[in-house]
Amino acid sequence: MEPLRRKALVDAALRVIGDHGSLAVTMSDIARQAGVSPALAHHYFGSKEQLLIETIRSLLRQLRSDTVAALRAAETARARLSAVIRVSFHADQFAPETIAAWLAFYAEAQRSEETRRFLVIYARRLRSNLLADLKTLLPADAAERVAEGAAAMIDGLYIRQSLKSAPIGIEASIALTEDYLNALLAGASPSPQRVKAETAAPSSGPAGHLLPQGRRNDHIEPHG
Repeated sequence: MEPLRRKALVDAALRVIGDHGSLAVTMSDIARQAGVSPALAHHYFGSKEQLLIETIRSLLRQLRSDTVAALRAAETARARLSAVIRVSFHADQFAPETIAAWLAFYAEAQRSEETRRFLVIYARRLRSNLLADLKTLLPADAAERVAEGAAAMIDGLYIRQSLKSAPIGIEASIALTEDYLNALLAGASPSPQRVKAETAAPSSGPAGHLLPQGRRNDHIEPHG
């Protein structure tokens, strides 16, 4: 029962933060949304601050779980890049209340070192997941630039989505990010690994879909 009630409170916190558009909510607001008493909410989390930290942890865990599953299902470096992009705009992550909550946490990070730390972890892991596969397709310096650009584009599209007057849908956001990657991959010199793979296996198909043998998914870092 306790895990279920804790999850109900975390889900309620996400909805309340999304509705308010800020972290200026009370434990009573969250408890009411979850259908429990404020005393029970305090019993499980101790304070509103601890509940909010658990809420951002929950978002990161879900994002990690979705990313791991998507990367394992992809068979090539280019497909894994597409998987990271699609997961970033997954319906759960792109829901209005989730976007509002992320933006509220970014605002709170200006005052809270703990919140800032979690958001830095998210940014580093997004960049890491992009960079690991880009390095098999591009020289290292180009891979670094493209990873930074793609990550910034994903975050920027989240901000654009929060502008109710000009929302951008999931598929449009994915297409814009894919177009960015395709343009830069087409115009860049291939990485040494990619050249080696093409030379060793000229019939393997399009260069952008080659995967060096023995590559591990050790860029999938745990969130938490």
